Amino acid sequence: MNAFDGTLTMLGVIIGAYLAKIKSPLSIISAGLAGSMAMGISGIAGAYMTERAERLRRLKELERAMLKNLRKSVHYRSQRFATLVVALIDGLSPMIASICVLFPFFLVHFSIIPFSIAIYLSIAMALLIMTLLGIYLAKISKESKLKYGLQMIGIGILTALACILISMALGGGIT
Repeated sequence: MNAFDGTLTMLGVIIGAYLAKIKSPLSIISAGLAGSMAMGISGIAGAYMTERAERLRRLKELERAMLKNLRKSVHYRSQRFATLVVALIDGLSPMIASICVLFPFFLVHFSIIPFSIAIYLSIAMALLIMTLLGIYLAKISKESKLKYGLQMIGIGILTALACILISMALGGGIT
């Protein structure tokens, strides 16, 4: 679900850039990628450290129960591998989602679409990703896909409104 974080963050970046009247696709791409990179590094490091601590605790509990050191066992190596995989997934998923939301601005940079279309495509992409994540959660929980999809879209809309309100409170506006 870290893709959700990346999607919402980029939605905020896109709307913030629009309200700040930033018209340079490279500025938006640079800000988005920098934020995405920071989020990815944070996700990898945080998940790695958390997973490692939890798995080491369980390994030590198992060692105490078995009265045996497992540091050179297959069990230990598999836990290290699983920790790394979880950390990479946690860190890379928001980065991938962020890049998907930023993608229309790459198209602007290469003169494939106009800037005004990129704003709408990015917002649509963010809402699509959030809807798909909602459907995925519904599938896991065996709940209504429509309900979860609409909840995620609602969160996206609330995020957009919060960004607009903050901009207006700081003297900006909707163009």
